[in-house]
Amino acid sequence: MTGIAFTPIGTVRSPHHDPRDMPIQPVGARGIRGTIELDPTYAAGLRDLEGFSRIILLYHFHRSEGYALEVVPFLDKTPRGVFATRAPRRPNAVGISMLKLIAVDGATLTVEDVDILDGTPVLDIKPYVPAFDAFPEERAGWLTATSGAARTMRSDGRFC
Repeated sequence: MTGIAFTPIGTVRSPHHDPRDMPIQPVGARGIRGTIELDPTYAAGLRDLEGFSRIILLYHFHRSEGYALEVVPFLDKTPRGVFATRAPRRPNAVGISMLKLIAVDGATLTVEDVDILDGTPVLDIKPYVPAFDAFPEERAGWLTATSGAARTMRSDGRFC
């Protein structure tokens, strides 16, 4: 396979400056505000986004080094295959969060439910569409038993 290069389109600004003791999922970051500061070159791409209540943010886990094919995820004590987790130590360090969109102002988005480190490079933004993106009746594998704990679980630095 050949390499793929991405150029960040912006940066996340959040109150989370240390990967330790931060929320591990947006559900555990309810009400935490941040901004997404896009390069002004991409501001026109935000047109019509304000009509959506949530966005899907794709970003680079810029503080994650290396990867492991088996990890012990935050919500478990059992080693799991990395592709069955949302752990940041991945072959391609790409993260995803569903954030509440509060406002669009020029090239800046104000968002809530931010579970992302300050300074994180943004790769892409997509609108969250419940009719396309929500499948609550689907299976959640090993997370079925522990996913409720994501509301209170905090990072402990195991992936730093």
